[in-house]
Amino acid sequence: MTFHTNRSPEAASPTEAAAVRMASLPQLRHWIAAPLTAAVLIVAAGLALRFIPALTSADMSVDAELSHDHTAPLTGAAMIINVVFSPAGGVLMIAALCLYLLLVRRSPVNAVATGLVAAGGWVSSELFKILVARHRPDSTALFNPLIPEPGTDSFPSGHVALASALAIAVFLLARGTRCQRPAAILGVVVAVVVAFSRVYLGVHYPTDVTASFLTAATGAAFLTGAWNRFGLALLGRIPFLAKFGPIPAPQA
Repeated sequence: MTFHTNRSPEAASPTEAAAVRMASLPQLRHWIAAPLTAAVLIVAAGLALRFIPALTSADMSVDAELSHDHTAPLTGAAMIINVVFSPAGGVLMIAALCLYLLLVRRSPVNAVATGLVAAGGWVSSELFKILVARHRPDSTALFNPLIPEPGTDSFPSGHVALASALAIAVFLLARGTRCQRPAAILGVVVAVVVAFSRVYLGVHYPTDVTASFLTAATGAAFLTGAWNRFGLALLGRIPFLAKFGPIPAPQA
């Protein structure tokens, strides 16, 4: 798929340029059609995983194997990740990042755009959970179930979607700076570690966590296009935000 980047608004100084870095984001050329197509394919894959027993059996074999190999250090780390990337943890992390950008970095543009991409990419996973309604792994089939979580919210993993959406948002924030490469590497590592922890705990299948990367990217792809189209115009309608930093006029 083809990408393009809108021209960034001109700023009066390097400081102001940094404060409006997120005013224009890289986006898919077909930022509505492409994410919508991806969403349909993800839902179709999720329903296939839900209704074809052989696929779930293959998934379950991985969870069952890991259940035999629990160690105290890995279990402790997985439990910490379970809390940090929980819904409450996600709200706190995104809110803290946005407040830092707004109050410390004096950048309402970066604060709102970062929060939109991170929260939107994460919350979009909830839509897929509702549409697919796949049951979580059966804890009674595990050798050592650590945190049994019954329910029909297995596909995809919200924890992994949160980690992936945060990674995307932070990478976009760091793009074009010396932090771009470290942000990309750290984001990938954190998302993969969170994904492994969910399978290790036995609360998600491997295909659940794999789908989470895709759902977060799909949500972020739509939101970057929506931000480029409507973001600055909406911020301009909130004069209070201009007290914290520059808000450039929308490009024609």
